[in-house]
Order: sequence, then C-alpha cells, then structure tokens
Amino acid sequence: MASASARLDKFKEQLASGKIILSDGAWGTQMQKLGLQPGDCPEEWNVSRPDDVRQIAREYLAAGADFCLTNTFGANKYRLVRHGYAEKVREFNLLGAMLSRQASDEAGKFVAASVGPTGEFVQPEGMLTQGEMLVAFREQIEALKEGGVDAICIETMYVLDEALLAIQAAKECGLFCMATMTFDATPQGFKTMMGTPLDEAARALDASPADIIGTNCGNGIEEMVQIALQMRPHTKKPLLVKSNAGLPKMVHGISVYKETPQMMAARIADLKTAGVAIIGGCCGTTPEHIRAFRAALG
Repeated sequence: MASASARLDKFKEQLASGKIILSDGAWGTQMQKLGLQPGDCPEEWNVSRPDDVRQIAREYLAAGADFCLTNTFGANKYRLVRHGYAEKVREFNLLGAMLSRQASDEAGKFVAASVGPTGEFVQPEGMLTQGEMLVAFREQIEALKEGGVDAICIETMYVLDEALLAIQAAKECGLFCMATMTFDATPQGFKTMMGTPLDEAARALDASPADIIGTNCGNGIEEMVQIALQMRPHTKKPLLVKSNAGLPKMVHGISVYKETPQMMAARIADLKTAGVAIIGGCCGTTPEHIRAFRAALG
C-alpha cells in the first residue's frame, strides 16, 4: 500500500502530465437507490450502513475513477445539528474517511474528502462570525485527515467568503485542497446564488491557497462547458468540473435526471478543449456515467 505522500505525488504527476484525471460521480444518487429517504442524514450511514457506503466508493473506482470522494458532504456541526447529530462530527467524518480509504487502498487509488457548505451565513447576513465558521470547517477537516484522506474537495459552494474560509481550514490542516463553486445561468451571465459573477469568483479562488479550483452541481454538461471556458482565462490553476446529469425533473415525486452516460460522455472532448484537468459527475450521475467518461477519455 502506497504512503499518503506517494499517493499525492502520483496525483500531482498526473496533473502535471496533462492527462485528464477522472473523479467519481454522485453519492446521494447512489444512496437514494439503496433507500436513503428525503430528510435522512446521509452521513449517519457511515455508522449504520458502512458496507453500502464502502461499496459506492468501490463501484466508482471499478468504473474507472482515478479517485473517489467520501460520504461527508454535510458532516459539519451546523448541518448535523438539524438531524440531532451535532456531537457526531468527528465520528461521522472519521468513519467516512476510513470507508473510502479502505476502498481506495484496494484499488491503489486516491481519496479526496467531500466538504460542503454549512447552510449558515456569516455576519452581517447571518449569525456566525468568520471565526466560528472557520472552527467548524477545521473540526470537520481534522477528523477527515485523521481518517486518512489524501486531499479535501470543498464543493457546491454558493457563498464566496464561505468557500475561502473552508479553503483556509484545509490548508491550516496541511492538506491538498480542491475547491469548486456552483453557478446559475442569469441574463447577466453565470453567477452564484448570492450574486457573485463567475469571473469574480474565479479570480478570488485563483488568489486563494486552493491547489485546484472549478465548478460542480447546478448545471448539465452543456452549461459546464461554457462555465469552464469562462473560468479558464482567470486562473492558471488546474480546473475541476463535476457536472449534473442535467437538471432534475420530478416524476411521481422522484428526481429524474435526463442526461444519459452517452450524452454526457459526448461532451468530454469539449471539456478537455476548454482546459479542464479533472472531470467527474455530480447529481444524477452513476458508475455507468463514469464508465462512459473513462471510455471517452481512452
């Protein structure tokens, strides 16, 4: 089994080579297939259903992903308190890291821990101070590091200041850091939900200590190609893009995503042309999507 430093060195070598790196796909989509219900706490499965969580990582790696994430997207104290698990931050993150680490060690692959937004705002928009939010991210990331992850993947961020605090926490913990934001199409161009224009967000992420920046969620593959093209001039850092399988439509109370593996894989070449270094899937994508991406990449 390779050491953490050897795994990170290999990952950096892949980045430097110009070869596209393939991430995994959606975790929530797979968990819903296994019975996760609306309102359930996904991260609690790290305790109650570890075999299922580990298997999701295994399936993505078997499909051709170069690295996998962890079932820890909402495992910060401000999100967990809504489920009554505020005291479980360390346990849920430690176990989530260990489950993906086990699957990745079997395949000789890399683990980047998923860190999502707190769902809260800092003052004056919200009640938290910047210091309180930073502490919450650091608490989560320290447990993920203890669990053996190789990197942190901060994702689905819609508030720039929060993304920057999460990046700060990751770097204070001494970890390689990827950071992606989510953009919406508006008449004035792509912006975050809080109204930050894409170019402003890209420049701020570029100036941050994040090692890789990009976008995930909120858009199908066609929009993600456009976002990548618009981000590329504002940074020399590697770009990460994780596209939804289109926007969901409700069918009999269930979210259905329309972009098939073949439809999405057909645009992989466009993402490569746009200068994307790491490609993966977000909501609605499955191991079948990742397998099709791998085939498209050759």
